[in-house]
Amino acid sequence: MRADAQRNREKLLKCAVRLFSERGPEATLDAVAKAAGVGIGTLYRHFPTREALIEAAYRNELAQVCAAAADLLAELPPERALRTWMDRFLDYWTTKHGMSDALNAVIASGADPYEQSRDSLVSAVQLLLAPAAESGALRTDVPAEDVLLGIAGVALVAGATDQRDAASRLLDLLMDGLRYRP
Repeated sequence: MRADAQRNREKLLKCAVRLFSERGPEATLDAVAKAAGVGIGTLYRHFPTREALIEAAYRNELAQVCAAAADLLAELPPERALRTWMDRFLDYWTTKHGMSDALNAVIASGADPYEQSRDSLVSAVQLLLAPAAESGALRTDVPAEDVLLGIAGVALVAGATDQRDAASRLLDLLMDGLRYRP
């Protein structure tokens, strides 16, 4: 893909996430194209259907949160990288929740945007857990799946933007549980 085409695709995905999160299925493709600063033809060249755009926007958000695991490990100590990634997961969760009505339309069309979500997220958590456990900073007996369930549970009960202080405290408790054995 040419560099300008890739930039246009990325702008479309970013604007689609924002508009579908804000407006749900009422967001129009014209509004997405306009917000991205491209014509509707450019949108359709990248995403032939509304459902294709919604699914690609969701998968792009998933890919970004999962890729952040390796990036954070390169920048931060493992324990800090995990905790920072938990905050990024909350951002992803908020976006996913905001897009839920639009994603339901994709599911109704027969697609499964969540098909690889769990496996990708578990892999990201495992990538973060392993070096922290090897360094002795975190317990070695907690599976990545359990940690992901804990993070998702926090997101479920306190994932809204106006609950970030509560979510942060709960994630800190989860981190404490990963550090110490009774």
